[in-house]
Amino acid sequence: MYYVKRFFFFVWVVGMLSLVPQTTVAAERLPNILLIVFDDLGFSDLGCYGGEIETPNIDSLAQNGLRFTQFYNTTRCWPTRTAMMTGYYPQQVRSDPPRGRLPQGTLLIPHYLKPRGYKSYHSGKWHVLGAPQPCQDGGFDRSYVLHDFDRNFYPQDHALDDKPLPPVDKENNNGYYTTNFFANKMIEFLRGHAVEHADAPFFALLAFTAPHFPLHAPQNVIDKYRKVYPGGGWDVIRQQRFERLTNMGLVDTLLSPPDYAVGPAYDYNLGLLGPGEVAYPFPWESLNEIQKKFQAEKMAIYAAMIDCVDQETGRVVDELKKLGLFENTAIFIYSDNGSSPELIVRGDEHDKSAVPGSGASFLCIGAGWATASNTPFRLHKVWTHEGGTSTPLVVHWQKGIPKSMHNSLRQEPGHVIDILPTLLEMTGTPATNESGVPLPGESLLYTLKSENPIPMEAALQREFYFEHEGNRGFRSGDFKIVSAAETRQGDNIWRLYDLSTDRAETNDLSEKLPAKRRELIDTWEATTQRFAQESQRP
Repeated sequence: MYYVKRFFFFVWVVGMLSLVPQTTVAAERLPNILLIVFDDLGFSDLGCYGGEIETPNIDSLAQNGLRFTQFYNTTRCWPTRTAMMTGYYPQQVRSDPPRGRLPQGTLLIPHYLKPRGYKSYHSGKWHVLGAPQPCQDGGFDRSYVLHDFDRNFYPQDHALDDKPLPPVDKENNNGYYTTNFFANKMIEFLRGHAVEHADAPFFALLAFTAPHFPLHAPQNVIDKYRKVYPGGGWDVIRQQRFERLTNMGLVDTLLSPPDYAVGPAYDYNLGLLGPGEVAYPFPWESLNEIQKKFQAEKMAIYAAMIDCVDQETGRVVDELKKLGLFENTAIFIYSDNGSSPELIVRGDEHDKSAVPGSGASFLCIGAGWATASNTPFRLHKVWTHEGGTSTPLVVHWQKGIPKSMHNSLRQEPGHVIDILPTLLEMTGTPATNESGVPLPGESLLYTLKSENPIPMEAALQREFYFEHEGNRGFRSGDFKIVSAAETRQGDNIWRLYDLSTDRAETNDLSEKLPAKRRELIDTWEATTQRFAQESQRP
């Protein structure tokens, strides 16, 4: 009788398990992973980072997750995406224009995760030099990729699963808008995953091109912000953001003074943009009325682009909930670099008679608004100062992050080179690859899961390397050296800052601490030489 009872108990257990959705069973084994990446988002643009732009969906994820206060990127789109996907600094893997070529044996995130049973999906920007095709070279199972960064309403160069798609018709685009379409494709991929691979975990990369120029957004969303920015312009917005950041505990520093002599990183022609454009972050009250109106309109479009990303993030999160995948999906939200001061005209150029924000216009926010977006830090995208390299990082993982930690701040420094090691530890995947070069990053998993943060003394033992187009930087502990290239309106002189009290990089300690400055310069130079040697592998 005992064995008969055991038999029927076994049958009952098997029957009950069959009633549990396969996605739930799979989720118990390994976490799903969703990376959401902004393009050119400033440190203070999100609501949960002090911004006035409406981002309720991302704010909710932050409230029920974690926010990092010292998370770094490589100050430019393609180097950051290379670091994110390979786990290496771009200088270690020769990912540089115009073509880039990853050394043999360089693996990307999907390659690592595939043996663990992961299916991988990508939608949006790619831009990993040396791995041009997301499926063939990047290891993704499905991909919608946009190669045309100049047209948000009717791109001419895009592909599905590495196969070119017809250009979107300019006159009849059927409501195409990049941000919305990226989310649509990701939702399509996730629905297919739930049906075809319900027993497998997934890795997903949703890479928005917003708020990168050109400033394009639906007019009804722009309307929400048209009355927000005229007032005191970028000076008032910057001060308001700084006060909110300080009250939130996200920063503990002075507000850096605007760099009035630093404008766009690349050549520009104000004549193409009309009488309202300005090249430098002059005091708002020094602008004439035409300039104020034009600049306020540009920021309204920029805000609308971020608002749209938040809305689409909400749609993707809702879909995860419908599919029963949300609870065990680790969501990371960050930006590839700081806000951009560029005034570039490309694509179909700029029609000054067109409605700003429409497909016929081609506008950038410029140095004034970029300075406000990167509050409280100095400088912008391309520069290796904090304004170019510091990004928000929101992490939500309902099953992995203890509830007692929700809405917490993480002060430990981190970098996009840490994304891959973190995912590897989360999934129990070996960090081995054929290159023979150790990954330079560190896993952030302990920081995500532990109610006891890493002691700052230990967290500050880390070092971070920066170099892009002659702009250089190196952080060791709380000290950072930084140098702006002459070609970027700098002087190539190394300056030393103590970030524990001066993340605004306003107080140069070079004369007070010459030995520390020399130590960091020597380390930067030695690291540069080592990276050059490592990049020479076949």
